[in-house]
Amino acid sequence: MTQNTQNLRPLSSAVRKDGKAGPTKLGLVLGGAAAVLAAAGLINYTLARRAERRNPPEGKFLTVDNVRLHFIERGTGPTIVLLHVNGTMARDFVLSGVFELLCKDHRVIAFDRPGFGFSDRPRGQIWTPDAQAALLQKALARLDVPRAVVVGHSWGTLVALALALRDRSHIAGLVLLSGYYFPSVRADVALMFWPAVPLLGDILRYTISPPLGRLMAPAAHRKMFSPSPVTERFAGEFPVELEMRPSQIRASAEEAALMIPGAASLAKHYSELSLPIAVMAGLGDKIVDCNSQAGRLGTELPGSKLTKVPGTGHMIHHTVPEQVTAVIGDLVRSATVVDEGSVAGNGKHIPIAAK
Repeated sequence: MTQNTQNLRPLSSAVRKDGKAGPTKLGLVLGGAAAVLAAAGLINYTLARRAERRNPPEGKFLTVDNVRLHFIERGTGPTIVLLHVNGTMARDFVLSGVFELLCKDHRVIAFDRPGFGFSDRPRGQIWTPDAQAALLQKALARLDVPRAVVVGHSWGTLVALALALRDRSHIAGLVLLSGYYFPSVRADVALMFWPAVPLLGDILRYTISPPLGRLMAPAAHRKMFSPSPVTERFAGEFPVELEMRPSQIRASAEEAALMIPGAASLAKHYSELSLPIAVMAGLGDKIVDCNSQAGRLGTELPGSKLTKVPGTGHMIHHTVPEQVTAVIGDLVRSATVVDEGSVAGNGKHIPIAAK
């Protein structure tokens, strides 16, 4: 027995001298890696909670189908609903100045779409444009909005279009800003969707995605505004730390993955739209090509009004807020209040909501 033990010891030592990791060394490596990941996750979780304390919600909350939605509401008059771009939140419309300009003579409701700002995004649902539209349709009913003009920016245009297609009797018109309407090859999707992948994405968004996102945010924002400069208010007041929370990173990644199929599913139905539509985009947009997207939509919807703004990029509502507000105001005034779908069951016309 002693002789056998002595024979085994040199073999064990030889394995270690060959540089191969034995069970103990491998366990230490895996344990160390797990500890680093756990520490990074704890740090990012703590930073996310700190960001929420420093940037508390400025609006109200409404729970629809067990999803808590945050929205900012001000003003009285015809109702305008604002839907933001992927990666931001309702506050983006406030920082642009468009919200304040509109609420002087309109009832304005800006939603944090699911997963952004302070709205929930349950994992059991695939949050396609239509799924978000279904949720917002119920939310607007709860908020006593019988009829509204919906303004969508970028990814928000897909939700606005889906809402108009599914709820034609309550949507008076659409204003579509810097939108993506037709499927195309996009390299950014391949780079952005990874945090949405189950398990791998969870590891990424609690470890390396938040610090990488903070480092890349200034360049990303410059590209979104280009060829215009980033506005002083956006640079100074946009809550980047809220944008880089693990929960919002997941929402952004999911929407990157859903962007092309979302446009493809809606594009087949654009010809069914008969309500007033204003389409607006910057000719210098570096995120979505103006001519192949907004220009094409304007051609396919002959009744729509297309406005191409030279010298502006994707964040058109920040660069020319007065012009955007004027386009929205014109559409509200010209929106068909009484049409085939705007007559209630009791024979009475449904006005654009005023509160």
